[in-house]
Amino acid sequence: MRIKLCGITSLDDARRCVDAGVDALGFIFVPGTPRHVTAETAARIIETLPPFVTPVGVFWDHPAGQVKAIAEECRLGALQFHGDEAPEDLLEHRLPLIKTLKVAGAADLARMPEYRVAAFLLDSPARWSEGAARPPIPWDVAAVAARRHPVLLSAGLTPDNVALAVRRVRPYGVDVNSGVEARPGRKDPAKVRRFVAEARAAAAEQP
Repeated sequence: MRIKLCGITSLDDARRCVDAGVDALGFIFVPGTPRHVTAETAARIIETLPPFVTPVGVFWDHPAGQVKAIAEECRLGALQFHGDEAPEDLLEHRLPLIKTLKVAGAADLARMPEYRVAAFLLDSPARWSEGAARPPIPWDVAAVAARRHPVLLSAGLTPDNVALAVRRVRPYGVDVNSGVEARPGRKDPAKVRRFVAEARAAAAEQP
């Protein structure tokens, strides 16, 4: 199972997450959001990453040309689209793609077959967290999706509940942001280590 830590804004946080054993780091290129990072800052962080840690760029209805320019400047390994992008909007990108779906119920999964992407990230309908706890999405719905497609489970995950979430959903991976923060944009090293340990242990139980 893969673990992605999103909302990276500093080199120190990136290093701590890598040391904890994460597989991917998410960089949010959406201005006006609590964890926005510029391409220049992200590039400086990404150039220090070791092999096999994937830098993922998070975009929200950005023009395709801007996405490509940022991806090239930062040497991104994958692209995550968090807005209302239609399936045809993503066809021209060549990096592995992750499409975020906001899930309140089973009906929100209806368009999954239309997208040609490497994975889906299942998130809550709320736009962004300012640091407050977010409610998890319906895990029974996420479990159905995870049996059909590679799914990254997100929304409301913390070190306290990630093991239960992994056991119930059996996702391809998990994604966390505010659930391991000391404050918006700054990770809590102890929470990061515990989150990774709990997720790995639960995944190891799966047959």
